[in-house]
Amino acid sequence: MPVHDPAAVPGGGPHAGNDTMSSMASREGDEPGRDLPLEGRVALVTGATRGLGLEIVTAVARAGADVVVASRRQEACDDVAEVLRRSTGRRAVGRSCHVGHWDELGCLVEAVYGEFGRLDVLVNNAGMSPRYPSLSTISEDLYDKVFAVNLKGPFRLGALAGERMRDAGGGVILNVSSVAAVRPSPESLPYAAAKAGLNAVTLGLAAAYGPTVRVNAIMAGPFRTDISAAWDEAFLDRVRTYPLERIGEPREIVGAALFLMTEASAFVTGTVLPVDGGMTATPV
Repeated sequence: MPVHDPAAVPGGGPHAGNDTMSSMASREGDEPGRDLPLEGRVALVTGATRGLGLEIVTAVARAGADVVVASRRQEACDDVAEVLRRSTGRRAVGRSCHVGHWDELGCLVEAVYGEFGRLDVLVNNAGMSPRYPSLSTISEDLYDKVFAVNLKGPFRLGALAGERMRDAGGGVILNVSSVAAVRPSPESLPYAAAKAGLNAVTLGLAAAYGPTVRVNAIMAGPFRTDISAAWDEAFLDRVRTYPLERIGEPREIVGAALFLMTEASAFVTGTVLPVDGGMTATPV
């Protein structure tokens, strides 16, 4: 069963809705003297209009960074960017991009540099995991789309951004993976395989662009996003056997994400960090 980013669109994670946007709009701007660990940085977040991506891009802006909100629909990107500008006072720009389309990714990176002249943080969050009745009914097209969004796109963006970050003297790449990578199930097997590949890409990019560029991943567990409404009681019963005995709230991704994006993790790279309520620590 997919536990993260299951929306069948490449625009991002599975939690959106008016409640989250209202919450963003109600947040106050940064207070004078507040610690801003990402001040002066520019961050690009994919899948940033919904779910975990929306929580991350909001936290990044509140931590002082100017942000590029990337997702498939330009209108949704513009809406989030506008809210971030109002609520944080940071520069925020929306850029539509289908992360599963190789040719669009170079254009996205060029747009970031054209707008801001730099890129310091890349968050590869966009993902998809469409449902299917059985493994044998999975079409080649569906399989390829899942791999394109969850693996091909992050690889290409990581390579394009990582090279330019290295040449500029440094940067951070954060990939949002899933515990499905190490706990694959028949209900989300292509997604799980793609996320396992993303874990491998994380280690490979860390080796390729170190020592000045750090590359890490969050391996997200079950979060209360749109997909959670479809989870059956059997799955929720399993969740209750994990150490924290519950699914996560989207805002609970923020601490780990900011840790891996800031100098707090200056000696951390090539790490895949589970943020899963203890799911991967629990025997199968």
